[in-house]
Amino acid sequence: MNRLGRITVAAVCAAAAAVVPNLAHARTVPRCQLPVFGPGSSYHPTIHPSDFSADITNPWFPLRPGTTYLYTGTKDGKTAMDVFQVSPATRKIDGVRARVINDRLFLDNALEERTTDYYAQDRCGNVWYFGEDTATLDRNGRVIDRSGSFHAGVHGAQPGVFMQARPQIGRWFRQEWYRGQAEDRFRALSTSASITVRYGSFRNALRTEERTNLEPGVIDNKYYVRGLGEVKELTVKGGREVLQLVDVLR
Repeated sequence: MNRLGRITVAAVCAAAAAVVPNLAHARTVPRCQLPVFGPGSSYHPTIHPSDFSADITNPWFPLRPGTTYLYTGTKDGKTAMDVFQVSPATRKIDGVRARVINDRLFLDNALEERTTDYYAQDRCGNVWYFGEDTATLDRNGRVIDRSGSFHAGVHGAQPGVFMQARPQIGRWFRQEWYRGQAEDRFRALSTSASITVRYGSFRNALRTEERTNLEPGVIDNKYYVRGLGEVKELTVKGGREVLQLVDVLR
Protein backbone atom coordinates (compact mmCIF):
# COMPACT_ATOMS: atom_id res chain seq x y z
CA MET A 1 0.00 0.00 0.00
CA ASN A 2 1.43 3.37 -0.96
CA ARG A 3 1.75 6.27 1.44
CA LEU A 4 -1.41 7.96 0.12
CA GLY A 5 -3.37 4.78 0.70
CA ARG A 6 -2.10 4.49 4.27
CA ILE A 7 -3.07 8.09 4.98
CA THR A 8 -6.56 7.57 3.52
CA VAL A 9 -7.20 4.41 5.58
CA ALA A 10 -5.94 6.12 8.74
CA ALA A 11 -8.23 9.08 8.13
CA VAL A 12 -11.26 6.83 7.65
CA CYS A 13 -10.47 4.89 10.84
CA ALA A 14 -10.04 8.12 12.81
CA ALA A 15 -13.36 9.44 11.54
CA ALA A 16 -15.11 6.21 12.46
CA ALA A 17 -13.61 6.29 15.95
CA ALA A 18 -14.88 9.84 16.39
CA VAL A 19 -18.38 8.81 15.36
CA VAL A 20 -18.69 5.90 17.81
CA PRO A 21 -18.52 8.01 21.01
CA ASN A 22 -21.05 10.42 19.52
CA LEU A 23 -23.47 7.56 18.82
CA ALA A 24 -22.97 6.25 22.33
CA HIS A 25 -23.71 9.69 23.71
CA ALA A 26 -26.83 9.95 21.57
CA ARG A 27 -28.13 6.70 23.03
CA THR A 28 -27.74 8.05 26.58
CA VAL A 29 -29.59 11.31 26.01
CA PRO A 30 -32.51 11.33 28.52
CA ARG A 31 -36.03 10.82 27.20
CA CYS A 32 -37.76 14.03 28.21
CA GLN A 33 -40.38 14.64 25.55
CA LEU A 34 -42.79 17.17 26.99
CA PRO A 35 -46.48 16.83 26.12
CA VAL A 36 -48.05 19.09 23.51
CA PHE A 37 -50.86 21.23 24.89
CA GLY A 38 -54.24 20.29 23.47
CA PRO A 39 -57.81 19.29 24.30
CA GLY A 40 -58.12 17.17 27.41
CA SER A 41 -59.68 14.33 25.44
CA SER A 42 -56.47 13.98 23.40
CA TYR A 43 -54.04 14.67 26.25
CA HIS A 44 -52.14 11.47 27.05
CA PRO A 45 -48.49 12.13 27.95
CA THR A 46 -46.17 9.14 27.67
CA ILE A 47 -44.72 8.24 31.06
CA HIS A 48 -41.70 5.98 31.63
CA PRO A 49 -41.51 5.51 35.43
CA SER A 50 -37.78 4.80 35.32
CA ASP A 51 -37.23 8.32 33.97
CA PHE A 52 -38.60 9.93 37.15
CA SER A 53 -37.38 10.57 40.67
CA ALA A 54 -38.94 11.87 43.88
CA ASP A 55 -35.87 14.09 44.37
CA ILE A 56 -36.97 17.54 43.17
CA THR A 57 -33.90 19.70 42.44
CA ASN A 58 -35.35 22.03 39.78
CA PRO A 59 -33.91 25.47 40.73
CA TRP A 60 -37.25 27.21 40.16
CA PHE A 61 -39.15 24.75 42.34
CA PRO A 62 -36.77 22.87 44.68
CA LEU A 63 -38.48 20.56 47.15
CA ARG A 64 -35.96 19.59 49.80
CA PRO A 65 -37.43 17.13 52.36
CA GLY A 66 -37.87 18.70 55.77
CA THR A 67 -38.39 22.22 54.39
CA THR A 68 -41.52 24.19 55.28
CA TYR A 69 -42.62 27.33 53.43
CA LEU A 70 -44.91 29.80 55.24
CA TYR A 71 -47.15 32.17 53.24
CA THR A 72 -49.60 34.80 54.47
CA GLY A 73 -52.17 36.98 52.75
CA THR A 74 -55.89 37.10 52.13
CA LYS A 75 -58.52 34.90 50.48
CA ASP A 76 -62.26 35.41 50.19
CA GLY A 77 -61.96 38.47 52.41
CA LYS A 78 -60.33 36.45 55.20
CA THR A 79 -56.82 36.45 56.62
CA ALA A 80 -54.94 33.53 55.11
CA MET A 81 -51.92 31.47 56.11
CA ASP A 82 -50.59 28.61 53.99
CA VAL A 83 -48.18 26.01 55.38
CA PHE A 84 -46.39 24.10 52.60
CA GLN A 85 -44.35 21.22 54.02
CA VAL A 86 -42.01 19.03 51.97
CA SER A 87 -42.28 15.57 53.51
CA PRO A 88 -39.49 12.97 53.51
CA ALA A 89 -42.18 10.49 52.43
CA THR A 90 -42.80 9.32 48.88
CA ARG A 91 -45.71 7.56 47.19
CA LYS A 92 -45.98 5.62 43.96
CA ILE A 93 -48.51 7.20 41.56
CA ASP A 94 -49.05 5.70 38.11
CA GLY A 95 -45.85 3.69 38.61
CA VAL A 96 -43.80 6.81 39.43
CA ARG A 97 -42.21 7.43 42.83
CA ALA A 98 -43.38 10.94 43.81
CA ARG A 99 -42.53 13.36 46.62
CA VAL A 100 -45.30 13.91 49.18
CA ILE A 101 -46.18 17.52 50.03
CA ASN A 102 -48.47 18.43 52.93
CA ASP A 103 -50.25 21.73 52.25
CA ARG A 104 -52.51 23.36 54.85
CA LEU A 105 -54.54 26.53 54.30
CA PHE A 106 -55.88 28.44 57.32
CA LEU A 107 -58.49 31.19 56.95
CA ASP A 108 -59.06 33.44 59.99
CA ASN A 109 -56.96 30.96 62.00
CA ALA A 110 -59.19 27.98 61.16
CA LEU A 111 -58.01 25.08 58.97
CA GLU A 112 -59.96 25.44 55.70
CA GLU A 113 -58.18 23.12 53.25
CA ARG A 114 -55.97 20.08 53.75
CA THR A 115 -54.13 18.89 50.66
CA THR A 116 -51.52 16.25 49.94
CA ASP A 117 -49.70 16.81 46.64
CA TYR A 118 -47.49 14.44 44.62
CA TYR A 119 -44.57 15.72 42.51
CA ALA A 120 -41.83 13.95 40.57
CA GLN A 121 -38.93 15.17 38.44
CA ASP A 122 -37.85 13.70 35.11
CA ARG A 123 -34.27 13.10 33.99
CA CYS A 124 -34.06 16.54 32.39
CA GLY A 125 -35.14 18.42 35.53
CA ASN A 126 -38.78 19.09 34.59
CA VAL A 127 -41.17 18.82 37.54
CA TRP A 128 -44.43 16.93 36.97
CA TYR A 129 -47.61 16.92 39.04
CA PHE A 130 -49.00 13.42 39.55
CA GLY A 131 -52.00 14.11 41.77
CA GLU A 132 -53.47 15.43 44.96
CA ASP A 133 -55.74 14.40 47.78
CA THR A 134 -57.67 17.45 48.89
CA ALA A 135 -60.28 18.10 51.55
CA THR A 136 -62.25 21.22 52.44
CA LEU A 137 -63.23 21.42 56.11
CA ASP A 138 -66.03 23.14 58.01
CA ARG A 139 -65.51 25.18 61.18
CA ASN A 140 -65.68 21.96 63.22
CA GLY A 141 -62.97 20.26 61.22
CA ARG A 142 -65.29 17.91 59.34
CA VAL A 143 -64.59 17.17 55.68
CA ILE A 144 -67.33 18.66 53.51
CA ASP A 145 -65.78 18.42 50.05
CA ARG A 146 -63.07 16.43 48.28
CA SER A 147 -63.51 17.80 44.76
CA GLY A 148 -60.28 18.41 42.88
CA SER A 149 -58.67 15.19 44.09
CA PHE A 150 -57.05 12.99 41.44
CA HIS A 151 -54.31 10.41 40.93
CA ALA A 152 -52.63 10.09 37.54
CA GLY A 153 -53.55 6.80 35.91
CA VAL A 154 -56.86 6.45 37.76
CA HIS A 155 -60.19 6.93 35.92
CA GLY A 156 -58.46 8.64 33.00
CA ALA A 157 -56.58 11.23 35.09
CA GLN A 158 -53.27 12.37 33.59
CA PRO A 159 -50.14 13.99 35.10
CA GLY A 160 -48.97 17.39 33.93
CA VAL A 161 -45.87 19.54 33.75
CA PHE A 162 -45.68 21.85 36.76
CA MET A 163 -42.31 23.49 36.09
CA GLN A 164 -39.90 23.22 33.17
CA ALA A 165 -36.19 22.93 33.84
CA ARG A 166 -35.69 25.81 31.41
CA PRO A 167 -38.96 27.75 31.12
CA GLN A 168 -40.07 28.58 27.58
CA ILE A 169 -41.86 31.90 27.47
CA GLY A 170 -45.43 31.62 26.22
CA ARG A 171 -45.62 27.81 25.97
CA TRP A 172 -48.79 26.41 27.56
CA PHE A 173 -48.74 23.23 29.63
CA ARG A 174 -51.42 21.27 31.39
CA GLN A 175 -50.42 20.93 35.04
CA GLU A 176 -53.03 18.22 35.55
CA TRP A 177 -55.96 16.60 33.81
CA TYR A 178 -59.02 14.96 35.30
CA ARG A 179 -62.15 16.12 33.53
CA GLY A 180 -64.35 18.33 35.70
CA GLN A 181 -62.02 18.08 38.69
CA ALA A 182 -58.44 19.05 37.80
CA GLU A 183 -57.87 21.16 34.70
CA ASP A 184 -55.19 23.72 35.64
CA ARG A 185 -52.85 24.97 32.93
CA PHE A 186 -49.97 27.48 32.94
CA ARG A 187 -47.40 29.32 30.88
CA ALA A 188 -44.24 31.28 31.69
CA LEU A 189 -44.55 35.03 31.08
CA SER A 190 -41.11 36.32 32.08
CA THR A 191 -37.83 35.29 33.70
CA SER A 192 -36.80 38.86 34.49
CA ALA A 193 -39.55 39.99 36.87
CA SER A 194 -38.83 42.00 40.02
CA ILE A 195 -40.80 41.05 43.10
CA THR A 196 -40.84 42.12 46.76
CA VAL A 197 -42.43 40.01 49.48
CA ARG A 198 -42.06 39.94 53.24
CA TYR A 199 -39.26 37.36 52.90
CA GLY A 200 -37.19 39.68 50.67
CA SER A 201 -36.77 41.48 47.35
CA PHE A 202 -35.70 39.64 44.20
CA ARG A 203 -34.81 40.31 40.58
CA ASN A 204 -34.88 37.95 37.60
CA ALA A 205 -37.84 36.08 39.03
CA LEU A 206 -40.04 33.79 36.94
CA ARG A 207 -43.62 35.03 36.49
CA THR A 208 -46.26 32.57 35.34
CA GLU A 209 -49.93 32.70 34.43
CA GLU A 210 -52.39 30.03 35.54
CA ARG A 211 -55.93 29.38 34.31
CA THR A 212 -58.52 26.62 34.50
CA ASN A 213 -61.63 25.87 32.46
CA LEU A 214 -63.40 25.17 35.74
CA GLU A 215 -63.16 28.90 36.55
CA PRO A 216 -62.87 30.55 33.12
CA GLY A 217 -63.02 34.11 34.46
CA VAL A 218 -60.09 33.70 36.87
CA ILE A 219 -56.41 34.38 36.10
CA ASP A 220 -53.61 33.90 38.62
CA ASN A 221 -49.97 34.97 38.52
CA LYS A 222 -47.20 33.22 40.44
CA TYR A 223 -43.60 34.30 41.04
CA TYR A 224 -40.67 31.93 41.51
CA VAL A 225 -37.07 32.68 42.54
CA ARG A 226 -34.16 30.44 41.51
CA GLY A 227 -32.85 28.38 44.39
CA LEU A 228 -35.85 29.26 46.55
CA GLY A 229 -39.12 28.40 44.82
CA GLU A 230 -42.49 30.12 44.85
CA VAL A 231 -42.53 33.48 46.65
CA LYS A 232 -45.90 34.94 45.67
CA GLU A 233 -49.23 34.12 44.06
CA LEU A 234 -52.11 36.47 43.40
CA THR A 235 -55.34 36.59 41.47
CA VAL A 236 -55.12 39.26 38.78
CA LYS A 237 -58.61 38.73 37.34
CA GLY A 238 -61.82 37.31 38.73
CA GLY A 239 -60.97 37.29 42.42
CA ARG A 240 -59.09 38.85 45.30
CA GLU A 241 -56.55 36.37 46.61
CA VAL A 242 -52.89 36.90 47.44
CA LEU A 243 -50.26 34.89 49.31
CA GLN A 244 -46.62 35.88 49.83
CA LEU A 245 -43.66 34.07 51.34
CA VAL A 246 -42.81 35.15 54.89
CA ASP A 247 -40.44 32.42 56.09
CA VAL A 248 -38.65 29.21 55.14
CA LEU A 249 -37.98 26.65 57.88
CA ARG A 250 -35.33 23.99 57.31
